[in-house]
Amino acid sequence: MNKEQHLFSFKNYMNYRRYSQNTIKTYSDALDVFFRFFQNKALENLGKEDLIQFNTEYILKKNLSSSYQNQVINAIKLFYRNRFNRSMEVDYIQRPRREKRLPNVLSKEEVKAILEAPTNLKHRAMLSLIYACGLRRSELLNLTLKDVMSDRNLLFIRQSKGKKDRVVPISNKLIEMLRDYYKAFKPKTWLFEGQFPNMKYSEKSLENVLKQSLTKAKITKKVSLHWLRHSYATHLLENGTDLRYIQELLGHSSSRTTEIYTHVSTKNLQQIRSPFDDL
Repeated sequence: MNKEQHLFSFKNYMNYRRYSQNTIKTYSDALDVFFRFFQNKALENLGKEDLIQFNTEYILKKNLSSSYQNQVINAIKLFYRNRFNRSMEVDYIQRPRREKRLPNVLSKEEVKAILEAPTNLKHRAMLSLIYACGLRRSELLNLTLKDVMSDRNLLFIRQSKGKKDRVVPISNKLIEMLRDYYKAFKPKTWLFEGQFPNMKYSEKSLENVLKQSLTKAKITKKVSLHWLRHSYATHLLENGTDLRYIQELLGHSSSRTTEIYTHVSTKNLQQIRSPFDDL
């Protein structure tokens, strides 16, 4: 069996185990790079020394991120356990320390400018829903018509990150916007569909919607869709919402993940008096 056949079988295994499509693509891409680096060597003969060489001569030499390094190591570890029923001794590779980066957050004024920028009602509804409910990009695009429970003012988010369902509150203001959107566009299956009925709106098109909105709003920061989710969480915290509720609303498994927003909330920081002012 050649490398392509092994990789194909490994993808089938990940699908069978219900790994997310993002994880399957990430692992497959990482393995493809690893295999091409050792293209003249059989997969079954690769071992600890090869992994160390790849880490030194490819990942570190190219100054690739610690996140990418971890993805490659995890992919290789799983692949060799599945395809050759052996461990790839990844413990010999020193795992990088996780980079402690604060989430990027927009001010309420900036969010308002972004959400009001689109003249297209569908575009405005998509961006508004991401911010108003703290959604990930994939969560928005996977919403169906029945997920909007307008009679209970709730939005049902199915099988998001970690294969978890959750519900989040949705305001009357946003429900009215979605009703106007539905009357104008009449989606069939997915809440937001592309050019053709019953087809999801694409990730690339959604990114372009944000890009156009930033241009109209005259915001020059390199904002991503995830900034809106970060801003939702931070603004909730600044409004006095308990961290435990924010954790549930965002679908975080660990409270540690949610606690990072305390470091970017300006509410308490602005109340701190500098000793300089007493001089």
